[in-house]
Amino acid sequence: MDKGFEKEEFETLKIKSSVAIEFRKFSKILSKSQSMTLLLMMEFFNENGISPAEHLGPRMETLENRISALIKKRMNGMIAIMKDIEKSQTKPTMAMMHALFQAAEPPKKKLILERKYIKEKKEVQFRAKKFIDNDD
Repeated sequence: MDKGFEKEEFETLKIKSSVAIEFRKFSKILSKSQSMTLLLMMEFFNENGISPAEHLGPRMETLENRISALIKKRMNGMIAIMKDIEKSQTKPTMAMMHALFQAAEPPKKKLILERKYIKEKKEVQFRAKKFIDNDD
C-alpha cells in the first residue's frame, strides 16, 4: 500500500484503454503504484509551473541557463574568496616563514673577557748558537 494513503478508498477514472496500458507501463518503470505515479506527475507540473499541453523546449533551456548562471556566480564567488584567503592569510605567513628560514644567524660577538687560546706549534725563526768553550 501507499504510505499515508492506506485508509483512503479507491475511485475509478474513465480513460481510454490504450492510455491505461501506457500509464501502467510508466508506473512500472517508476516502481510506484498507479495512484502514486499520478500524484507525482501532478506535483511535478504544479511545482515547476509547467502545463502538460505546453512545449518544454525553450522553457527548459531558460531553466538550464538560469541554473548554469547561478552555478557560475557561486563558483566565481568561491574563487574570489580563495584568492582573498591567499592574499591575506597564506602568502604573508609563507613569506614570514621563508624569511625566518632564510635569515642567517647573526655572528656572535666575542665577549671582552673571553680569550681563546689556540695551541699552535710556533716555528722558531732564529736560533741562538750555543758556544761551547773548550778552554775552560
